Amino acid sequence: MTRRFIAVLIFAFLIAGGVSLVFYKLMTANAPQKNVPSTTRVVVAARDLQVGTLIKEEDVKMGEVSGSIPVGVTQKADLVVGRGVISVVYANEPLVDSRLAPRGAGAGLAAMIPQGMRAVAVRVNEVVGVAGFAVPGMRVDVLVSGTPPNNGNQGSITRTILQNIEVLSAGQNYQKDTEGKPVIVQVVNLLVNPEQAETLSLAGNNASIQLVLRNPLDTTVAKTSGTGMTSLFGGAAPVAPARPIVRVVQAPRPVIAPPKVVKPPVMEMFEGSKRSEHTFAESAGGTQ
Repeated sequence: MTRRFIAVLIFAFLIAGGVSLVFYKLMTANAPQKNVPSTTRVVVAARDLQVGTLIKEEDVKMGEVSGSIPVGVTQKADLVVGRGVISVVYANEPLVDSRLAPRGAGAGLAAMIPQGMRAVAVRVNEVVGVAGFAVPGMRVDVLVSGTPPNNGNQGSITRTILQNIEVLSAGQNYQKDTEGKPVIVQVVNLLVNPEQAETLSLAGNNASIQLVLRNPLDTTVAKTSGTGMTSLFGGAAPVAPARPIVRVVQAPRPVIAPPKVVKPPVMEMFEGSKRSEHTFAESAGGTQ
């Protein structure tokens, strides 16, 4: 009896296991298949690439990205080798075309200058360079101090000539410092357009330049009229003497008297009661 019960129990387990297996296969066969994202092989950085780096073959490798290819990412390594890096690229990050200099532009500082812009060197010291905080990536205003020509007795004037200008490099260092550590240098390069470059060149040769550090997120252009020496000490700006008013009065025309008419002499003659007159004609030599 015990053996028969054990045999029946084993047979029941076998039947239940077989039914469960068949039911599981039927359920998995009818279940919707999940979409497995496809991957694409693209060119990625083999190591961290700093700004100004000229990409070599050993700096890149092939990697995979899920889904569609990001805009500007290339699948051929020869399209990025020999180009300069203008924005930091980290290891295993796909190389995007917008973060690389155009082919033939080379590397270094020149490759970082956008089309239509210029890099202008400004000589600085610890004061002009904002205690060394004018580092790459910072934004500054440019102030100029000097004595304008024909300004009367106003003395020196300080005026803001450029605002929200990007510092491209501090000395020979064009790497952006995320910690904002000060760097004391003798020259900083500012990113300006050609017209601003002319203004900076003229100011650097004829006046004193001062850099003013500003928040990179503050893009407001302030309207200032400049500050003169007289207003600095609380006095009103001197008023230039008024020019004398010169009135041009036209001289009156001379009055020409009409020529005086000289009457010829008349002689009266009486013959009894008869009266007559005789007029003497006037000649060049006198009267007759």
